[in-house]
Formats: sequence, C-alpha cells, structure tokens
Amino acid sequence: MPYRSPLLDVPGSIPPPDDFPEAGVPWHWGDPFAEQRTASRGVVVIDRSHREFIAVTGEERLSWLHLVISQHVTELAEGTGTEALVLDSQGRVEAHMVLAHLDGTVWLDTDPGPSVTSALPKGGPQTLREYFEAMKFWSKVDIRDATGELALLTVLGPDAERVLSAVGAEVGPEPYAVTALPGGGFARRMPWPGRSSVDLAVPRDELATWWKRLTDAGARAAGSWVFDALRVESLRPRLGVDTDERTIPHEVNWVGSAAHVAKGCYRGQETVSKVHNVGRPPRNLLLLHLDGSPEVTPETGDPVLLDGRTVGRIGTVIQHHELGPIALALVKRSTPVGAELLAGAEDNLVQAAIDPDSVPSEQPAPGRAAAAQLRG
Repeated sequence: MPYRSPLLDVPGSIPPPDDFPEAGVPWHWGDPFAEQRTASRGVVVIDRSHREFIAVTGEERLSWLHLVISQHVTELAEGTGTEALVLDSQGRVEAHMVLAHLDGTVWLDTDPGPSVTSALPKGGPQTLREYFEAMKFWSKVDIRDATGELALLTVLGPDAERVLSAVGAEVGPEPYAVTALPGGGFARRMPWPGRSSVDLAVPRDELATWWKRLTDAGARAAGSWVFDALRVESLRPRLGVDTDERTIPHEVNWVGSAAHVAKGCYRGQETVSKVHNVGRPPRNLLLLHLDGSPEVTPETGDPVLLDGRTVGRIGTVIQHHELGPIALALVKRSTPVGAELLAGAEDNLVQAAIDPDSVPSEQPAPGRAAAAQLRG
C-alpha cells in the first residue's frame, strides 16, 4: 500500500499531484512561494517521511559497506555521515543514499523504492536491502529495514539554529555532522539544499509530535515543493528524475560527494576512475531558465533541443520564488553555453537558456596531465 504521511491529515496541507515523485507527503501548505521565501530568510520544516531507512550494524559494518557502496567509509567516525551510491557494472547510478554513523549503527536513507541490479548470475532487479543481503556473504554485519523505526523531517533556513536549539536538536556545524536526538533518532547537518539544512530522523511514531514541536518553536510548515526548488537551485539531482538509465556519477555532481575516485573494489569503480582520470563525462547537469510567458512547461524526460537536434534531457521542473520557472537538465558537454535552446515536446515546448554559473569548469584530467608531464 502506498505510503501516506499522517501530516496530510493536518488542516492546510496540500497533497501532491497524482504520480508525483514525492508522493505521500505534503506538496505545500497553501502558499508555496511564501514558504520558499521563508526558507530563504527564516526557517521552515518539511515532511520527508516517505524516505526509506536501512540500518547496518555489526563489528564489520564499515569494512563491509566500503566494499559495496561507492564512498570511502572504512574510517567513517561515529557522529559523522556522508553520501554514497550503488552503481551497476558499467558505472551507471542505481541508488543514492545519505549515511549517518551513530552508536554502532550506520543508518542509510534513500528515496522511496530503490531498485538495483542483482550481482548474482541470474541478474535482474532487486531492492537495495536484498542487494545488501546478497552481498553480505560471511561478513559480521546485520542489515535491517528501519523504515518503520525512523521518519525524516528537514529544517531549512538561516534561523534553523534557533528552532533546533529550542527543541534540543543542536548539531555541529560541519557538513554531515550527526548527533543523537533526545528520545531516539538523530540530527544530521546537510550541505544542501540552501545555506542551512538539517535532517531530523525522528521515531516514526512520534512524527506528528516532532512536527508540532518544531512549528511551535517557530518553523513554518512547508512542503516538498520548497525542498525541490532549493534543491534545483543548489544543482542537486533527484535519482530517477534528474538521472536516467545512462547516468554516471560525474554527470550529476556526485563524484567526491558520493563517489570516491581512488578506492577500488566496488561495482562500477572502473568507470568512475577512468572518466575521472583520463576522460570527460558526456553530459553535465545544468540549470535551465525557462521562458515563463507560455502557460506550459516541459515535463521530466522531455528533450532539450538545439537547432532541431536533441542535446539533453529535462529532469526536475519547478517554479522558484525568485528565479521563476527553472529546470535541471542533463545536457551534452559540447552544447554552447549561450545557445538558444528549446525544452519540451509537442504542445509544451518553451525557450530555455543555460545558467552560465551552473556550467562546471573544465579541469585537466589528472591522468592526462600526468601523461603529458612524462612526455614533456
């Protein structure tokens, strides 16, 4: 049965449209643009309780995770976190996770319903937890579905510290710092979206209690629209929306933050290392400004066109309180920054322009630079 947050029963909450990626949690609370402004200037709290949790315990939890995810975690200290991926054998992204290591447990939270390719000879899709179980072998780890234990709330905005202090949820200033919450769960500092973001993983049966505690302390109720608008502004992808079946970590800003380029062992690491050292990603995740004069917008999966040729793919499309209609798009690296683009298909075709500040700088590939020095 599809997840439905109890906060959708609170007066004022507006559910998302049908088939929306963030189904099951409030989309907004009556005024999404005012909620965005508050997130930029004050503080809001967003229900993200549709996310799923996996807990990994046992004495070999870090050394085992190090072998099956893309991030370097053998020395992940207690009270810290990170991001990580699961890739297929060709280095294409299949799952994205945010980690928190606290009191002998590594908590991994993901968007709903992560599915990855089995590493067993029969292949085929399986859930992320099934994949982990299949990769456990004789390692001294225990893996459990912890979605019924914890639910995620995100506090956003420059006044977040005041509200967090009022509810006893202070957390260190370093990105991915983790601290225990009174009564269970944890707080985790995030480097995105926006300038100040803290995730609160609270006991699921206390979700409504924590929501009231935070709103009583001054946080404005906000919906997933706000989170997505700031996420797009921050150039952070959402798996399955801003990625497709060909996406590799380098294309969507996940190298470094979620994929380690030097460590070996994990599935797909050959692609990660090769593209980082001697290649270039074929596409880049860019911010597009969309023409807001037509009463239509492109949809996720629609093409980005240059002179009638497809040069990209539309991901998240959102109305931003300051930037207007914007979108994330995977665009061919060769596309000129100042090109006059079209985004959409058939009746929802609009003009689009690349935000130049979203274009990554071209750095010499380390392997190519080293080879040039040897030839030099």
